[in-house]
Amino acid sequence: MDDLLKFLVTRINDDNHAYAYVAETMGGEALLDSHLPMLDLIEQLANDYNAMASSDSRSAGLAYALRVLGQSYAEHPAYQQEWRP
Repeated sequence: MDDLLKFLVTRINDDNHAYAYVAETMGGEALLDSHLPMLDLIEQLANDYNAMASSDSRSAGLAYALRVLGQSYAEHPAYQQEWRP
């Protein structure tokens, strides 16, 4: 799961850099309908999972949710099929 978390955080950072480029190039209004809030929430879930004890009853559900969210990057060359839910 650690590899998936690192992968997700890296993809989120890449996406944030892309949005920053768009904002600099086209102005902040170009981001009004962006996925930035969703990216922040996914990063928060990854951080929560990382801080969560494996004995926490929520960890299995959160791990599944992160695997589902990771599928949005399934076409990325670093995505591993074993991460599929």
